[in-house]
Formats: sequence, C-alpha cells, structure tokens
Amino acid sequence: MALSGRFSPMKAIIKTQGRQFTVKEGDVLFVNRYQNTQSGDTVVISDVLSIGEGETIRFGSPLVEGASVQATILENKRGAKVRIFKKKRRKGYRNRRGHRQELSVIKIDSIQG
Repeated sequence: MALSGRFSPMKAIIKTQGRQFTVKEGDVLFVNRYQNTQSGDTVVISDVLSIGEGETIRFGSPLVEGASVQATILENKRGAKVRIFKKKRRKGYRNRRGHRQELSVIKIDSIQG
C-alpha cells in the first residue's frame, strides 16, 4: 500500500556528538561513537532543536522542551583511514600519519514531542 504524496513522517533537527542532523523515523546515521555502548543498545537524544514539518513546526530556544528522539545502535565501527602527509621542500622533511574515526551507526526509531 503506497502512502499519499501529502503524508510525510515527522522530522526533527537534533544535535548529537557535536553535530546537527535532520532526521525522520527510519533514517540511518553515522555519528561519532557513543561511549560504553554495544550493538542493539537504545540511545535517547534529548537535544532537539526543532520538531515537526510545515505549519506544525516548533523551534526551541535553544532546545524544544519535552521532545526526544530514540535511536538504536546498529553497530560500532571505524571509518575509512584518512592519510596525513606533511612535507617541506628541499629540507628532507616528510611525515606520514593516519587516522581512523570511531563511529556508531544508529537507526532512528521514534520521535516524541
């Protein structure tokens, strides 16, 4: 059964792990790793900046009171390797380093508020 074009699930703008995301139910996000969590754990994000859509949108100052987003951690993993290469011409200085960011893959389950 197809949903009508006018129906769209509730959206929210959240702030988590130092970044902002626009989410709706069912979205999958890559965020910085949540400490001390495992796959299957549930995380409640209470930093909701705005909620709703169209005429029913509510903005917080800075957060919307009583609003929260519930998400499930699908997996904890490491991102792709970022290579850092520094060089100074004609000085014989070359430095190679690498970094892999710790990530959590989360799925948005519900938006309350």
